[in-house]
Amino acid sequence: MTDSKATFPDLNNRVVAITGGASGIGAAIVRAFHAQGAKVVFFDIDEAAGQVLCASLDDNVSFRALDLTDLDALSAQFADTAKVFGDFDVLVNNAAHDDRHEVASVTPAYWRDRLAVNLDHQFFAAQSVIPGMRTKGAGSIINMSSIAWRVGLADAPAYVASKAAIEGLTHALARGLGSDGIRVNCLLPGFVRTQRQIDKWLTPEFEERVMNSQCLARFIEPEDIAAMVVVLASDVSHAVTNQTLVVDAGWT
Repeated sequence: MTDSKATFPDLNNRVVAITGGASGIGAAIVRAFHAQGAKVVFFDIDEAAGQVLCASLDDNVSFRALDLTDLDALSAQFADTAKVFGDFDVLVNNAAHDDRHEVASVTPAYWRDRLAVNLDHQFFAAQSVIPGMRTKGAGSIINMSSIAWRVGLADAPAYVASKAAIEGLTHALARGLGSDGIRVNCLLPGFVRTQRQIDKWLTPEFEERVMNSQCLARFIEPEDIAAMVVVLASDVSHAVTNQTLVVDAGWT
């Protein structure tokens, strides 16, 4: 994996869309593309956090408040943003919510909501940027999955099902869009030390489990994921598509 401070000149002035960019991994991705000189638009339901992050950067970064489960609003927002910044060169489908839930407590409505939060918008965001990428004859779509489905996270079956589906979606889109010069890849992070993970689940017992499970006895930071995303967006990976890349310090 590249150093997060590496420079990729081809990303300068590229138009990049990032979902779930207001905090955690998403915020690290926003900052990483900003550092490359890209024109970044990020979408998030957390308006307060989005405004704070946007204010900390410059005019090359724009924030749009958006509930990604509202698919009509998603399509409209992407279309309006493209009119301002130009057609997108890169889409990072990052938004997700790893809510924990017991099997017995899951209702049909909750199941449908979890898939809407974690899966559906990835397809419709891709659908929104594909026409512009086709016009350009190039593009990179990066779908964020998780090792959760590979290790079988027992207390989040709806989340796990969504993340497994994202890998299948990636392969279908990559096969269908290759002739247009559009690359589609899937990134599977392991346990990433975001503030949310620290606040909710990083107990001493869980830290021990993580370190014993990984080959590398170190935490994965949001910037580690952002660095790989930048590589997949850049032309340095122009021959990489239809792939699943795992960044989990050797857990799986």
